[in-house]
Amino acid sequence: MEGKKKQEVITFKVDETLSKAMEGIPNRSEFIRTAILSAFRSTCPLCRGTGILTPEQQKHWESFSRNHAVEKCDECHSFHLVCAAESK
Repeated sequence: MEGKKKQEVITFKVDETLSKAMEGIPNRSEFIRTAILSAFRSTCPLCRGTGILTPEQQKHWESFSRNHAVEKCDECHSFHLVCAAESK
């Protein structure tokens, strides 16, 4: 059994609408794992998706933002970080 990763079973409740939407998915466990991992890749690395920074994180952000700005892209209209040092 060397090299085999230990797995943990996690269960959660869903409402009837979500249950019906998942009917017919051949491997719901794999579907859910993939959806969760995808959500993690799209989550803010600072707040981890909560939308709120802790006081400690806020201090770090304030320091970081002295030399960086959040700007909107003229082409795709997405917001992104811009380093002030790059424009010098």
